[in-house]
Amino acid sequence: PETESDNAALLTQFLITFGNVIGRCPHFIAEADKHFTIGNVCLVGETAKGKKGSSLGHVQRVFQRVDEDWTKNCVHSGLSSGEGLIWCVRDEITKIEAIKSNGVVKDYQEVVIDKGVADKRALVIESEFASVLRVMARDGNTLSAIIRNAWDGKNLKTMTKNSPAKATEPHISIIGHITRNELLRYLDNTECGNGFANRFLWACVKRSKVLPEGGKVSESEMTSLAEKVNEAVSFSRSIGEIKRDSEAKELWEKVYAELSEGKAGLLGAVTARAEAQVMRLACLYALLDLSYTIRLEHLSAGLALWAYCEDSAKYIFGETLGDPLADEIKRVLDGE
Repeated sequence: PETESDNAALLTQFLITFGNVIGRCPHFIAEADKHFTIGNVCLVGETAKGKKGSSLGHVQRVFQRVDEDWTKNCVHSGLSSGEGLIWCVRDEITKIEAIKSNGVVKDYQEVVIDKGVADKRALVIESEFASVLRVMARDGNTLSAIIRNAWDGKNLKTMTKNSPAKATEPHISIIGHITRNELLRYLDNTECGNGFANRFLWACVKRSKVLPEGGKVSESEMTSLAEKVNEAVSFSRSIGEIKRDSEAKELWEKVYAELSEGKAGLLGAVTARAEAQVMRLACLYALLDLSYTIRLEHLSAGLALWAYCEDSAKYIFGETLGDPLADEIKRVLDGE
């Protein structure tokens, strides 16, 4: 009640941030793959009127009190290349140098030329996500591929000879803000089809209420919330594999077929990772509830938030044709 921000904006950014702060400890296993609490979300709403930035500010206030080192060292912006993203969480870089005596090579030694980054957590915040999509459209840009691998929790590196950096066990999450028109204009069919788009939650947001004096959460309330979050963060860092309990398994069996079936067209491409997205959300709810297992209420909450994001995707992409030229012609005819 103390902010004009959209509840969905507050919730999704809070969950994504929490998942990044706790790091690469808790996970669930689907077949042979480990899924960590890595998540990406893009808020879609009108410029200024969507209150996207103010919603993020409230979330950041909480986590500044929870993990000061993370706030100082692990929050980034300015996505422009895959190499740049790797550099944020790069491993130590070494090279082999010759040991000479009187100009004659006697031996070789390994020399550290960059200490790298010990903390592999990174939350990338892009308030102008359209610029990221424009950069990705350039020939030879590796950003899309690196973001996809980062969401999968894979080690990161490029085949570029001039970029020796690599990142082992990165824990990267992304929060983006964009308008619907910009998103439809710059997210081309390739990025939808290659799996970039379905590694994001898409959440439509708008101003929730009008507060002429502005919204402000009291210090006492913020302190109380930060204490609860800090307890959940400490708990989560001691957890390894998370499993569903019997009731959650029963619900999962009922919804799995529909989640995994997918949908046709562009909307289907954007929402194709429904099962993994739901389970990652359910894990976050369980950890916030200081639970070692995913219970019925945690899975139900994950399904509810996914339903909102899926409805948002329907609103954003439901009328698109899947062909860039045809979609552009339609936008012009619609006067957008």
